[in-house]
Amino acid sequence: QVQLVESGGGLVQAGGSLRLSCAASGRTFSSYAMGWFRQAPGKEREFVAAINWSGSSTWYADSLKGRFTISRDNAKNTVYLQMNILKSEDTAVYYCAADPNTMVVRTTTRADYWGQGTQVTVSS
Repeated sequence: QVQLVESGGGLVQAGGSLRLSCAASGRTFSSYAMGWFRQAPGKEREFVAAINWSGSSTWYADSLKGRFTISRDNAKNTVYLQMNILKSEDTAVYYCAADPNTMVVRTTTRADYWGQGTQVTVSS
């Protein structure tokens, strides 16, 4: 019953910033924990960030803390990922995900719902 659509990806210079958006359908959006994941060619899908249903708590991959910020606007059914000081190793397809269980989003790649992904390419 939940559909997720990412947008905002593109080509950016190293050191630049980009904001990704994930638009969700459904009246129950605020009941779901949300997360961002990424996958580079030849690599496994990697946890980036998570946020609980109200937005009061956030979690990040240790290596990304300080550069990336996850937020949500439940009135707009949208989750965001602000990415700053981008590096070439940030190049990947970025996916948003939703699950009623915050721990599933934080610790697994088994969330109930996934978007189609949006490409982020960082060049020098």
